[in-house]
Amino acid sequence: MELFSALNISKQFSGHKALDNVSINIPEGSIFGLLGPNGAGKTTFIRIINQIIAPDDGKLFYNGRELKPNDIYNIGYLPEERGLYKKMTVGEQAMYLAQLKGLSRQEAQRRLNHWFEKFEMKSWWNKKVEELSKGMQQKVQFLITIIHEPKLLIFDEPFSGFDPINASMLKDEIIAQKENGATIIFSTHNMASVEELCDHISLINNSRVVLDGRVRDIKKTYKTNTFEISYTNYQAELSGILPSAFTIIKEWNDHDLRMATVRIPSDSGPNQLISSLLPYVMLHSFIELVPNMNDIFIKVVTEEKTEAVLN
Repeated sequence: MELFSALNISKQFSGHKALDNVSINIPEGSIFGLLGPNGAGKTTFIRIINQIIAPDDGKLFYNGRELKPNDIYNIGYLPEERGLYKKMTVGEQAMYLAQLKGLSRQEAQRRLNHWFEKFEMKSWWNKKVEELSKGMQQKVQFLITIIHEPKLLIFDEPFSGFDPINASMLKDEIIAQKENGATIIFSTHNMASVEELCDHISLINNSRVVLDGRVRDIKKTYKTNTFEISYTNYQAELSGILPSAFTIIKEWNDHDLRMATVRIPSDSGPNQLISSLLPYVMLHSFIELVPNMNDIFIKVVTEEKTEAVLN
């Protein structure tokens, strides 16, 4: 079941179409990657979800019904840009923003005490925001984003400004939020984080959705039947061993091993490659080279750009 969905969302600014019939379904309890190059329309879409701006056309649905103004209390949004008041103390600001999210002062204080201790932030309570580093400010904003335990969380480049230790802690907390029942929209340019965290993705380019689905299914769709092998005791060159329909992309030596990258036809399987090799070599490793999300992202966006130029 989808917790949130968008149907045929369009938005235009001064003759520029930011979103063009964008439809997205976000399954409940998932981490959903919202991807795209700069200027693709991601930020506009996020602002529409948060009801900061309204779409020109299309509908938004939350929990099986049309999105209502008070659904904002069920959403937590961490923008990429820092949005804290620099002259206020961290504690004063955290209390103020927690109460804006609908918490009583007593409940806000209780939850903030818990999170400030968990994130090792207790000593920051009376510091002014301007005294904090970029990463520390982002930590405060993350805490405020989740403090009211929303069902839908939106994180826009959440690891920006974090060192590896705090980035790892934040990843763990995002996963914990999912395990506790939250649905998460995750917008980033870091494809390694997408592969690590996301169940589903939508790629927006030039205001349109150009790729959508489960991460594992997309990677399977874009695989090229290419394998990297290492072997010894070879009695002949691969070109004399393998069927002519197999393509030897690269061969090289790695210390005592002979290495090769081989692409097999789509109507062949890995067993055929292995059975062709075994009479002639001692096989040490056999790895399918599945494209990562970064490769797929570049391929799809580049093809879209080429198609736009041709048209």
